Amino acid sequence: MLTSKQRAYLRGLANNLDTILIVGKGEITDNIIMQADTALTARELIKGKRLENSAYTARECADILSEKCGADVVQVIGSKFVLYRPNPDEPVIVLPKAKKERK
Repeated sequence: MLTSKQRAYLRGLANNLDTILIVGKGEITDNIIMQADTALTARELIKGKRLENSAYTARECADILSEKCGADVVQVIGSKFVLYRPNPDEPVIVLPKAKKERK
């Protein structure tokens, strides 16, 4: 689970990303899930887009893909969404540390 500070940091990094995942009409297929999973492993942070003729909203696309790939939804704006999943072997993105909870 990402903190708001970590989410804000990832949103800033996502500004410069190109959209590499496109969800069109029809269902979210195993092929799209595999593409998202491969991209998350390689890049950790990906930007996707929902086309106008898609049966899903951008939020639904992001939620389904994040659940299937084990990723976190960073942001959904309009028809675009950003997903993040750290690479367990070779992490590229270093997130800001979460503050310790006070008692």
